[in-house]
Amino acid sequence: MNSRSASFPNGLANSSGALGHYLMDHTTAQGAIGVMPGHENKVVYGNRPNGTYIPRFRNLDGQDDDAEFIRGYGYQGMAMRRGWQSLVDQTPGFGEELKSALRKPGPWMMLLTGFGECLPYRENRLELDSSKTDRFGIPQVRFQFSFKENENRMRDDIVSQASTMLKTAGSVYVIPFNNNSVGGQAIHEMGTARMGDDPTKSVLNAWNQAHDIPNLFVTDGSCMTSTSCVNPSLTYMALTARAANYAANLVQSGQL
Repeated sequence: MNSRSASFPNGLANSSGALGHYLMDHTTAQGAIGVMPGHENKVVYGNRPNGTYIPRFRNLDGQDDDAEFIRGYGYQGMAMRRGWQSLVDQTPGFGEELKSALRKPGPWMMLLTGFGECLPYRENRLELDSSKTDRFGIPQVRFQFSFKENENRMRDDIVSQASTMLKTAGSVYVIPFNNNSVGGQAIHEMGTARMGDDPTKSVLNAWNQAHDIPNLFVTDGSCMTSTSCVNPSLTYMALTARAANYAANLVQSGQL
């Protein structure tokens, strides 16, 4: 965007005007935590490579009758037993009595946190702020981003479905939560250099190659046209390998 020229007055490879637009991130910070009875003789020890994951199950075959939103979400979660860190502010006592009480773990709990798909909105964007420059005089980035009605309805469903699953699984006490996450909180930023078949509406083609500049390839999260609802890093890696192979073939054939 800072690389402007007579050929690209709005930024490199930006003849479409789409560069910087359609910024996306997953919704998060919604779900529920439930107190699970039993297993009081078990404690957590060591490290583990992962927690739990529940794949998307809403709107898989179209719009569910009871869903007031399109697309869907998945859950990431974990089981844990409350320890002294979380009990210290809620356990009465002092001195030896308090220390003794904190040695006994609290109940087992199950956490489900939803990660929901964010739709691509043109008004969600990053742009250059000419009034704020760094010490070299280069304009800095300014963000305009908000989740919309579809994401807000999805958040409510995330909380409702998580609470229902935990109760069905035997939780004796469920604590729903629906916090107002902001863009960037999930650390899954996507969009702003989207792929597409139409050069007037997108920055990249199906091979992550810029429509305007054949030897420019972009394979990070900016190429995405949807967030889906899963962690995206492996997709970026696959797109990068695919684009590199495509570029290598173009070079070998003399087309690039």
